[in-house]
Amino acid sequence: MVCRGEWRFSNTVRSFTPVNRRSLYLLLLCLLAIITYLDRVCISVAGPRMQDALHISPEQWGFVGTAFLIGYALFEIPSGHLGDRIGARKVLTRIVLWWSVFTAATGLVSAFPTLLAVRFLFGAGEAGAFPNASVAVSHWFSPATRGRAFGLFIMCTQLGGALSPLLVVPIQQRFGWRSSFYVFATLGIVWALVWFSQFRDRSATAPQKHLAPRTEWKPIFASRTLWLIMAVTFGYVYTMGFYQTWFHTYLVKGHAFTENSLSLSALPYLFGAAANFVGGFTCDWLAARSGIRWSRRGVGMAGLAFAAISLTLTLFVTNPMAIILCLSFAYAGITFQQPAVFAACLDIGGTRCGIVSGFMNTAGQIGAAISSTAFGYIVTAWHSYNAPLVPMAILLAAGVVLWLRVDVTVKIPACTLEAAQII
Repeated sequence: MVCRGEWRFSNTVRSFTPVNRRSLYLLLLCLLAIITYLDRVCISVAGPRMQDALHISPEQWGFVGTAFLIGYALFEIPSGHLGDRIGARKVLTRIVLWWSVFTAATGLVSAFPTLLAVRFLFGAGEAGAFPNASVAVSHWFSPATRGRAFGLFIMCTQLGGALSPLLVVPIQQRFGWRSSFYVFATLGIVWALVWFSQFRDRSATAPQKHLAPRTEWKPIFASRTLWLIMAVTFGYVYTMGFYQTWFHTYLVKGHAFTENSLSLSALPYLFGAAANFVGGFTCDWLAARSGIRWSRRGVGMAGLAFAAISLTLTLFVTNPMAIILCLSFAYAGITFQQPAVFAACLDIGGTRCGIVSGFMNTAGQIGAAISSTAFGYIVTAWHSYNAPLVPMAILLAAGVVLWLRVDVTVKIPACTLEAAQII
């Protein structure tokens, strides 16, 4: 029997085996990741045209990115907590519908203040997407396979980022920058309808109490491992914020790239996608041989060390292709360790993985918000688009040291009950 409000073809889900369900749900999460970054990176690609059309200065453009990130950070933990309580099915549906509306609204703005308001609401709506994806993964994937699941999921965020300039540039050249936002908003609405009709919050054998009604906050705040993960995330997302808000402006105004040559800006995301994939499998491979402590720690340290070195080299090269390659390698180093970050949150969080992932992602968005604003001011103060890369390289190097102290075998006491019980 079909529950009221569900589509009839949702009955097909019930005939799936657990393996088939996991494959379907991972596919949907991967599509979510692609759409998420299509929408996020769209404004970066359209940035030069938007700044000219709306008469926005570099300092003001920094605030546009910050407005999104503040909204995102403020609602990340509440949305993750809500996913723990009522499940990822309803919460992710709400999230994607909300952000799709404000993606379309971005194409309607005509002034700087309106753009700030719309991007803040866009961020508030998108908040919780990754924590709730973590909730879905925790329900359907065991600890031994989560590295691969997150590797594929985060890999698809990079594919979305890579596709964005390849899609946005032709659309805005033919129809104007506003049209690209309308197209991507439609994709989000379609995904939300399919997700709500197909996804189920728990496996058939998972107990009802898996969606816990009450949260013990004190053990979460007292977790040293969580604070270390948050510090790592702050540093690497500070750098990733550059790719999402300033990268295309950096290339055009800092290194005289033409709009037609912006297709090269897809390279960091392609490198990042490959690194996500390899990083996820490396996590699981190391976990089987040396345990999850060094699985997460080793992947994290290696990735951020490579990223710090590559970003530093960017400061010393002038050839356009060399600049793109150095920035691509830096991005790949960051994304190589991302599956370890998300898996670590599930390792220590257990049944509160949505909240724990929310704390982690909030720290990252705070870093990205500071980065977005600081970039514009540093460019103005130093008259150089390379100057903002220096603090990024320093934070990535600091992340290597922080990863050495992360121990995911130390669970958060109130969150040690596993999803049990996972198929």
